[in-house]
Order: sequence, then C-alpha cells, then structure tokens
Amino acid sequence: PALLDMLKERNIRATFYVIGRNAARYPDIVKRMVDEGHEIGNHSWSHPFLSKLGSNGMFRELDRTSDAVYKAVQRIPTTLRPPYGALTDRQAHLIAKDREMPTILWSVDPEDWRRPGESVVASRIVTKSRAGAIILTHDIHAPTVRAMPSALDGLKDRGFEFATVSMILGRRDWSKLRWRLPQVADASS
Repeated sequence: PALLDMLKERNIRATFYVIGRNAARYPDIVKRMVDEGHEIGNHSWSHPFLSKLGSNGMFRELDRTSDAVYKAVQRIPTTLRPPYGALTDRQAHLIAKDREMPTILWSVDPEDWRRPGESVVASRIVTKSRAGAIILTHDIHAPTVRAMPSALDGLKDRGFEFATVSMILGRRDWSKLRWRLPQVADASS
C-alpha cells in the first residue's frame, strides 16, 4: 500500500505484474490498484521458470492468475511478464495466440532484487531510463519501495511522463476493455 500511496500522491498510473497466489491472498490490494487507475498484468501463479514447464503447466500458471485477478476486480490481465523473463519463443507464440496476451519484458532493470540499497535503485532508474522505458522493480523489497519517491521525482524532474504498458503500446485503456473469463488450457497440449 505504501507504493500505491506514493503513486496516488503524484498522480501516476503504473502497470503491476502480479503473482496469482498474492492476488488471491490480497484481493483488496488488487482492487485498490484498479480503482486508482493502475493496470494489472499476469506474472504467473507461483513465479516458476515458465520456460521449464510444458504447455499445460504454463497455461495453468497463467489461467490461475487470471482467474484470481478476475475474482478480485472482474477483469483479466491482458499482458504477461514471465518470471525472470524466461519464456521460449514457442511459449510466447502460444500465449499470444491462445490467450491474446503479449509478453512484456523491460528496458530498465535496477537489479533491485540484488538489494543494492535504495539510493542505488533510485539512481539506476533515473540514469538508465529513456523515452518509452519500461522499468522493472519489485515491490516486495522494502528498499525498492523506499527508493520510489526519489526515482519518481527524479524522472519527473527529467521531463518523463508516466503511463501504463497498454498506453505505451498504444492499446486501448485497460480500464475500459470488455472482460471475459480466462480460457481453460487444453488438456491435450
């Protein structure tokens, strides 16, 4: 919630790639994200290396997450960020074809998962960002959350505007799309 407060204070919309089991455990936070104009993306149910799973296992991870998000906000994610960025070309094609869910990676990684400290995270975000940047951060790390005021204000000072992934891609506003329940993975896959 602290990160959501920071974004709200600055009138910034973001895309959150949520882990399904967390969405199921904290539907009120997912609802708040959506209520405040943020976009929700799929980050799998349990954060496995999707590239090591077969089609059934992969789709099960994605569909369980989409279902958890749907139960929280009556919408499903329309983009995927695979854990670790690990997805085979075949999997990316299957997901795009069968779930109409493009894979979104990132252009700026402050390596906050290595826990370098909040000032390093903020500095990396500000100095590495270019027009159209998609920034990868993890709100599960307290130093990352503490780095956000400095990073967000630093980006604003450099003239950056903030947008959701759908806005960057020129897709329709996620909050205005019509919703459908996730498809069920074909058992023969």
